[in-house]
Amino acid sequence: MSIVEILGMAASVSLLSGWRLYLCIFVTGLALRFGIWPLPEHLHAPQVLANPVVLGVAGGAALAEFLADKVVWIDSIWDAVHTIIRPLGGAMLALALIDPRDPSTQVIAFILGGGASLLTHTAKAGTRAIANTVPEPFSNVALSTGEDLTSTGLLWFAYSHPASAAFVAVALAAMAVVAIIWLRRVLRRLRRVATTLPAVTE
Repeated sequence: MSIVEILGMAASVSLLSGWRLYLCIFVTGLALRFGIWPLPEHLHAPQVLANPVVLGVAGGAALAEFLADKVVWIDSIWDAVHTIIRPLGGAMLALALIDPRDPSTQVIAFILGGGASLLTHTAKAGTRAIANTVPEPFSNVALSTGEDLTSTGLLWFAYSHPASAAFVAVALAAMAVVAIIWLRRVLRRLRRVATTLPAVTE
């Protein structure tokens, strides 16, 4: 497996961790334990992710996140708590995918992995906070379910097709950037409305 494929997988997993960190840990652990997907050979060294206890905790956390993410405002509280956890988790997952014999590459992977996770986490948390202002709960559930399916599908795709993992990473990063730009515009509009309200009431 080439360095480009490995870096693409690391970037994809880090970006997806900003959405579903525990799912990424759980699925990666399963892939290690049962050889479900053709992971890099050096990735079989950190067997901690395939440990039954780690799998159990990650699976339980993934289930808790799945449920919490479907409840209006509980999802935003969950996102706020994970503002630090997701970037750290994404950085650690990226680190696990990089050859331990190259310290400089590992440092770069750790920094970029954390930044990638923070990028998608910011886009997710902001989008969900805006969606929570809508009175009906269906938008929130639809977004959450879409994130579940997309995260699982893209994680499977990245592990199954390492050569295309870099394209997955680029697409995820582009989506996150577009979402953040949209969020900034929405916030600006809300500020303008808030500043004009006193003048209207007078």
